Amino acid sequence: MLIGQCPAMIHLALFVVAPAVVLAGFVKGVVGLGLPTISIALMATVMTPAHAAAIIVVPSLITNIWQTFGGPYLRDLTLRLWPLLLGTCLGTWSAAGLMTGPYARFNTPVLGVLLMIYAGLGLLRIRFHVARHNERWVGGVVGVLTGIGAAGTGVFAIPAVPFLQATGMEKDELVQAMGLFFTVSTLALGYNLAAADLLNVSVAMMSTVALAAGLAGMAVGQVIRLRMPADTFRRWFFIFLLALGAYLISTLWWKPT
Repeated sequence: MLIGQCPAMIHLALFVVAPAVVLAGFVKGVVGLGLPTISIALMATVMTPAHAAAIIVVPSLITNIWQTFGGPYLRDLTLRLWPLLLGTCLGTWSAAGLMTGPYARFNTPVLGVLLMIYAGLGLLRIRFHVARHNERWVGGVVGVLTGIGAAGTGVFAIPAVPFLQATGMEKDELVQAMGLFFTVSTLALGYNLAAADLLNVSVAMMSTVALAAGLAGMAVGQVIRLRMPADTFRRWFFIFLLALGAYLISTLWWKPT
């Protein structure tokens, strides 16, 4: 059966997975995040978010591990963010049924809503602030909400990323915090995907393509980061997310052919 599926798999890998992850890796190379968010959102235009998340889980994990261990703050960040990390895991595992259950058809438009919220916050430059003494309980609540959303959509950006930005961390510390958060959350989602039998040989082949594409995109993005004004890139990045989110929401009423 796998042999018979090879032409379709090759077509999907070359013309859907690879371009989506190259673009997502490029964005991650420039701004330091966005690989799972963009790649899953793009692939969700032709497949379910659950299957897109299954393809991207390994590349996302590998590209975030270096970010997790690439700085001196890991111990302090773990002690500071453990409620967020634990809440995300619990939310993800408790809502595992959203991935393949009776409401799975809503996952794509819900992903679109999350993208539009994320893009709107970025375009309007809305910034929140969480006092240090409130970080633990707020982080726990944010983690649970993020995990529940990610259980169906595969995306952990909302509301976790705005929360992390609201903690007032310095740039290098925030980058490492993002790596830690996305590493832990990806592992939690990977458990759900494995339990739902969504990780298989064909997905492994797609993941290999996605990993190579993501690393290539990141390499180019890191070069461009030195030459392109960050504010300009971020603005167009959020405009793109806004349009993509609107498109995904529209699939609630019609299916692209």
